[in-house]
Amino acid sequence: MDRPATPTPATAREIILEIVRNMKEGLEPLHYSTLAPAIYHVYLHPDDMDRLRGIVPRIVEEARRALDEELETLNRGSIVERLKIVDRLKLTRKTEPKITPPDGGWQVRILENTDDDTQPGDIVIFSELALPAKPDFGAGSMTKRIATRRMGGAQSSSQSYDKAKQPLPDGRGSVGEGRVGEVGMAGGEPPKPPFPDAGTLPGKAASAAAGMAAAGTGTSGLRPEPGAFAVIEYEDGGDRKTYQMTKEQIVVGRGGRDYWTDLKLDTLADVSREHFRLRRDPESGKFFLKDLSRLGTTINGEKAPSSIEYVEGEKRDRNVEVPVPEKARIGLAEVLYLEFRSANHG
Repeated sequence: MDRPATPTPATAREIILEIVRNMKEGLEPLHYSTLAPAIYHVYLHPDDMDRLRGIVPRIVEEARRALDEELETLNRGSIVERLKIVDRLKLTRKTEPKITPPDGGWQVRILENTDDDTQPGDIVIFSELALPAKPDFGAGSMTKRIATRRMGGAQSSSQSYDKAKQPLPDGRGSVGEGRVGEVGMAGGEPPKPPFPDAGTLPGKAASAAAGMAAAGTGTSGLRPEPGAFAVIEYEDGGDRKTYQMTKEQIVVGRGGRDYWTDLKLDTLADVSREHFRLRRDPESGKFFLKDLSRLGTTINGEKAPSSIEYVEGEKRDRNVEVPVPEKARIGLAEVLYLEFRSANHG
């Protein structure tokens, strides 16, 4: 994608308009009503975030107001247009399904974009809409995910649907159930009430079930396969997954163009494209972690020191590693949690 020679910073008004655009892209019509996304994660370039940090609460407040006003406009417009058609065609009057605001209100968070290839002015928004279950068809509920991007001035959007989490066999809840993330606004001390239907949300809204619902319990007992040095369990894209580590060193993160990852994660942009490296010392069999992220990595709740420093705007690796226990819970930016178990663990 071609970018302007000098990126233009994102304004507060542009951010609000992008949130409104995301809402309109994500509308889901039912028979008697139309649902709108409830949760919005807004990602800005670090320069834009630093410049706007002081007014983030005001941006969030006005974004919610703009969403309310847009719903009123859409509802008023859809009815008027429908009645015009009814009168012209002499049809039975039946209005289009009215758009209803989320039961729990608009949940908006403004965050720093950790991607290295982002530019000032880029606005990336991920929103979520929990769809009702359809028991008459034997189907569970779904979560609709809407992504809108304004990159280099060009707009794009995409949508996907995730199935609801399935109950765990040990009765501890459901896959994806767990600690509810922050809501409200970045840049201050936001309140931390739960989102509606938190068990259906990804990333900060709901992480891996075993680790989040019962912190400190470790893995479910899955063992590394023959020939594997370790096994990693995690939740990704609504599914519980495992990764067998058969190499002496792996890279973990979201990956992307020019970013190689052995364990590629499908999660929020809080997780860096190359978040951390995990290395096994062949002589001792011990494991070591190097944090390469912007928003941090934890090992059993303890923050790992960052191996990255910025000198005059350049990113440098200080080659700092910390040991990893044979059984550990590794947290990535408080968004995603990996359950690690070494083959040496009894």
